[in-house]
Amino acid sequence: MTPFGSWGLLMAFLALLCCPGCGEEASEVAMWTEQLVTTFSKHLLDEKPQWKLYEINVSQDTTVLCYFTCSGRQEIKRFNISVFYPPKQVLLKLQPTFVTIGRWFTIECRVPSVAPLEALTVTLLRGSEILYSEALRGTTLSPQEAIVIHNATAHREDGHHDFSCQAEMDLQSRGGSLIHRVSEPQALEVYEPVQDNQMVIIITVVSVLLFLFVTSVLLCFVFSQQWYQRRTGTYGVQAAWRRLRWPHRV
Repeated sequence: MTPFGSWGLLMAFLALLCCPGCGEEASEVAMWTEQLVTTFSKHLLDEKPQWKLYEINVSQDTTVLCYFTCSGRQEIKRFNISVFYPPKQVLLKLQPTFVTIGRWFTIECRVPSVAPLEALTVTLLRGSEILYSEALRGTTLSPQEAIVIHNATAHREDGHHDFSCQAEMDLQSRGGSLIHRVSEPQALEVYEPVQDNQMVIIITVVSVLLFLFVTSVLLCFVFSQQWYQRRTGTYGVQAAWRRLRWPHRV
C-alpha cells in the first residue's frame, strides 16, 4: 500500500504504472474505486501506452484501487490517500495574568482546525523549559479544535520568562513531515504577598491619619463658631448703646 498526503482539499496525483516487460500494445490500464465515483472527481492529465496520470480532488481519507491488465494477466494496485490538516495557528491564554506567589494560575492552549489529533503533540513552555506536554488522542478524521489546559503554581522566576505553546504534528509515518507551530509569547506578572506585620503597620498608620484629619475638621468647626459668636456679641452691645444714647439727645 502506498500512502499519499494531502493538505486539506489539495490534489493527489496518481501515476499508475504497468508491470515491466509489457509491450506498449499489450498493456491496458483501467482505474476503479467506488468511493471516487460517488464522492470525488477525477481528471485524466496525461497517458502513455503503459501508464495514465490522474488528478483527484480529495477531502477525506480514502483508498484508491487500480485494476490493469498486463500481458493477459490482471493486476491490482492499492493506494491509501491520507488527508491531514496541519496546525496553522496556536493560541495561548494565561488566566489570570497578575498572580501572587504561591497562587494557582491556568495555562490554556488552543489549536484550531487540525486533523488527525493522534498525530498532534502540544507542549507548554516557560522560556525554553518544558512545563507540560500532551499527546492528543482522537479518531475523528474531520478537522477539530485541540485544547490543552494546565494548572500551575506561581513562582518568583515565572515573572522573568515568557510563556509559549508549541503544536507539533508528526506525519512521518504517513509519508509526510514534522510540522510545528509556536504561539505568541505571553508574560505573567508575579508579585509577593504583603507580610502580616506590614499590613498591621499600614492599617495603624492609615487609622491615625484618618483620626487626625477628623479631629482637625472638628477643631476648625468649633473655632469658627466661637469666632462668629464673638463677632455677633460685640456688634450687639454697640447697637444697644446707640439706642440708649439716642433718646437723651432728642
